[in-house]
Amino acid sequence: MKVNTRSAFYKWEVVLLLWFAYFLNQGDRAVFGAVLPHIQAFLGATDSTMGLISTCFNVFFALTVPFAGYFADRMSRKKIIVFSIALFSVATMFTGVANSVILFILFRSVSTGMGEAMFGPTYPAIIAEYHDNKTRATAMSLHQTAYYVGVVASTFLAGLIADKFGWQYSFLIFGGVGVLFTFVLIWRLKDKPRSEEEMAARAASRPEGGHFAGFLKSFWESLTAIFRVPTAVFLIIGFSALIFVLTGYLTWMPKILLPYFEDLSTSTGFSAAKAGFHAMFWTHGAAFVGVLLAGWLSDRLAAGKSGGKSRLLLQAFGLLLATPCIVLMGRGSSLAVICAALAGFGFFRAFFDANTYSILYDVIPTKYHSSASSILQMCGFGIGSLAPLVLGWITDGGKVDAAASQAVQMEAIRSSAAGLGNGIAYLAIVWLVAGLLLILASLVFFNRDKAKLQKLEESQA
Repeated sequence: MKVNTRSAFYKWEVVLLLWFAYFLNQGDRAVFGAVLPHIQAFLGATDSTMGLISTCFNVFFALTVPFAGYFADRMSRKKIIVFSIALFSVATMFTGVANSVILFILFRSVSTGMGEAMFGPTYPAIIAEYHDNKTRATAMSLHQTAYYVGVVASTFLAGLIADKFGWQYSFLIFGGVGVLFTFVLIWRLKDKPRSEEEMAARAASRPEGGHFAGFLKSFWESLTAIFRVPTAVFLIIGFSALIFVLTGYLTWMPKILLPYFEDLSTSTGFSAAKAGFHAMFWTHGAAFVGVLLAGWLSDRLAAGKSGGKSRLLLQAFGLLLATPCIVLMGRGSSLAVICAALAGFGFFRAFFDANTYSILYDVIPTKYHSSASSILQMCGFGIGSLAPLVLGWITDGGKVDAAASQAVQMEAIRSSAAGLGNGIAYLAIVWLVAGLLLILASLVFFNRDKAKLQKLEESQA
C-alpha cells in the first residue's frame, strides 16, 4: 500500500511511528537500571563499577550525537532513524550474553549508546518538518509520552523477567522486539517531500573535502551559531541539569527502593520487578499527564502577548517545584512519601520536557535545527553522564556477590540503597540553580534573541 505523505492524517502517523520508536529507544535504555542488582551480583561488582557502565553509555551517546545531527541535516532522516533502531536493538540483544564489565561497556555503553544517539537529534527535525507552530508543541508533547510509557513498562517487565528467568532474557526480548519494529519503519516512515529549491540547496551543501571535513566545519559553524545566542546557552545549562538528575534517578532509584520489596524467592532476596515498577510508575505516570498539560498550556501562552518566553518560564518553574520532591525521593520516611515525591518529580519535570525543542527552534536558524538538537544533547548527556558514577562512588561499599548467602546480599543492598538515597537528595541543588538561571534567560534574553532571528530570516528572504 502506497504511503500518502501529503494527507492530513500522515503528519500524525509520523508522530505515532516515532512514538513507538521512542518507546523502544527509552525502553531499551531503562532495562539496565531495572535489572542492575541482578547484573551486579552476577559480576560481583561495586556500585562505582555499575555506575561506570552507565556513565560510559552516556559518554558515547554524547560523543555520537553531533555526528547524527550533522547527517540528519544532509541525509535521509528516515534512513538514520531505521539504522538507529536496528543498531541499538541488536546491541541490546548482545548485552544479554555479556559476561564481563568490558563486554557490558562494549555492547551496552558503546553500541547501544551510539545507536540511541542517532535517534535523538533526528526525530525532532522530522516532527518539525511535518508540524508547524500551530501543532508543533502538541506533537512534541504527544511524542514525549512514549518516554514515560516506555520507561515504566520496560522497567517492570525487565525486572519481572529477570526475577523469574534471569537478567539475560530481559535484554534478548527487548532487543528482539526492536529488530522486528525496524521493518515497520522501513515500510511506513517517509521523509517529507522537498521542493526543487530545497533539493538543490541540499546538493550544494555537500562538502568538497569529504564528510569528515564537512562535519568539522559544520559542527564549528553550528557550535558558534548556538553559543552566540544567550537563550540557547541557558537552555543547554538547564538541559544538562535535567539530564544529570535524570540519569542518577534512572540508574539508581530501582535499587534505592529494593529494601521495601523483600522476596526471598529471588536470588537477591528482593523483587526487582516491584521496585522497578514503583521507581518508574509514579514519576512517569504523573509526567504523562504533566507533559500533555504542559504542551497544551505552552502553545496557548506562546500565542499570547508573552510569546515564546512563557515556555522558558514554564521550564523554570517546573524545575523549581520539583526540587523538594527530589529531596523526599532520597530521604522520605516511608514508601508512601517516596512514591508521592516521585509523582511530584515527574509531573513538574514534564513542563521542561514539553518545551525544550520549541524554545530552541524559536531562537536558532532552521538550517541548524538538527545540529542544534545534537549539540544540546551532547552537552546534556556529556555532563549528565557523570551522575551514575558520582552516586556509585559515594556508596562504593555496596558490593553484591552472587556467591554470598542471600542474607549477606540483602544486607549489602540495604546499605547501598541508604547511601544512594542520600546522594539523590543532594541532586535537588542542581535543579534549583538551573531553574533560577532559566528565569533570568526568559526575562533578559529570549525576546532579544528571537527578534534577532526574525530580522536575519527577513534579510535572507
